[in-house]
This record gives sequence, C-alpha cells and structure tokens, in this order.
Amino acid sequence: MTLDIITSPLLGNVPHGFFTRAGGASSGVFAGLNCGYGSSDQHEIVAINRARVAKMLGVDAENLLGVHQIHSADVVTLDAPKTPAPKADALVTATKGVALSILTADCQPVLFADAKAGVIGAAHAGWKGALNGVLEATITQMETLGATRDTIAAVIGPCISQANYEVGPEFHDTFLSSDPKFDRFFRQGEGDRFYFDLPAFGLFKLKQSGIRSAAWTHHCTYAHPERFYSYRRSVHEQQADYGRLIAAIRL
Repeated sequence: MTLDIITSPLLGNVPHGFFTRAGGASSGVFAGLNCGYGSSDQHEIVAINRARVAKMLGVDAENLLGVHQIHSADVVTLDAPKTPAPKADALVTATKGVALSILTADCQPVLFADAKAGVIGAAHAGWKGALNGVLEATITQMETLGATRDTIAAVIGPCISQANYEVGPEFHDTFLSSDPKFDRFFRQGEGDRFYFDLPAFGLFKLKQSGIRSAAWTHHCTYAHPERFYSYRRSVHEQQADYGRLIAAIRL
C-alpha cells in the first residue's frame, strides 16, 4: 500500500507531509504507519515505517530528526542526529539534508517554513504546549536562524476537532484563568462539560504571533479511524495502545 500524505500549498515547494496511517508495516491496533518508538509496537517495525517516511522526503533514515516530546514549550535547534533525543516539543533548523519530525495522536502537529530565509520548524502543540507558548517559542527560535515573521508560513495538520474534544470544567477554568477571552474556543456541552476547539486556538496563537500565512488542514484524527491514529479514541475503545502519526518537513 502506498503512503497517504497530506500537504499544504502554504508551505510551497518545501518538501513536507502530514503522514496518515496508510502504507505502513505495523499490525493490530497499530495497523499502518506507526512511527512512534514510544508505543509498544515492535521497534524493528517502527524503524521500517520511519524509513519509508524518510525515503519519501529524500533523506536517510538517521536524518529524520525528532525530539522526546514532553508537552512543554521547549524548542531546540538541530542540524544532525542527537542521541538521546533532546527533551522538547519543537525543533528548528537551517541545515539542508535533514528532516524535522513530530509525532501526534490527537495533538496538533505544526509545520513551519520560511522558504526565503531557508529555515524550517516543527512543533507538537497539544493543549498544554499551545497554552504555554510552544508555537510562539518555535517562531522566536526560527528568527534566531534568520527567519522573519512576515515570511514564515505555518500549517496545523490532522488533530482532534472540537466536535470530538469533550473536556471538563477544570480544563475550561485553566484556559479562562489564563485569559477570560479564551472562552470563545469552548462550546457548552451537557451539564458541566465543554467542547474545546484546539485547532482554532492554535491558529489564534499563530496569528497573534504575527504569522499571516497560517492554516489548518481540517482533518480530525478522532473521526476517521481508517486514516488516523487517535489517543482519545483508543481510550474510548479500551484499546491497549495506539499508534503515532508523523509530520515532517525538510529544506
């Protein structure tokens, strides 16, 4: 089966992709292109899947760089493989021949490119990272490499949509305590429940940071099990584990 890759015209000719679960070697609950070594999938199978992604991007498998994601606002600059992977939730580079990657399973994968300056970035932006500034930090780190906000494009890939992101009052209170205006990203559910619009919040944070060229691909990970992995869906279906989607970009 061939790989199924979602791309965005906003990122122009910069090679990139939000990879779905199609075209991988994993089986069972991981069936497809599981790229997460943090899952309980076989390490060798995950390596095969990641090699397929690297090949599509035109880099060697060892140059498909990533980070040990911790739901932070930390960003690192990478120009070569680093072992162990640094603990962070975003990475940037101005080095040709390497690809930057992020793993998700409902959180926002965000790819950045300033094609004019030759600087790229990738961020893992769940609600915590987005609220605490991982997107802003990624942009700032790109600027240190020569990028400018006027020419940076940012695209949010497949993530959980508002229709499927039910949260409790404590979650709602966390956002409102940061800024009461964040209430606009919530829709009232039954009782004390709410539905949170994660990609709308991500776009808001990007626009507030001066990124004029920003978009969401409008794919919901929870709603399409045949195409995407979803942590929340795996919990609801009482599955033992879940696969991780990969998003990657290279100069």
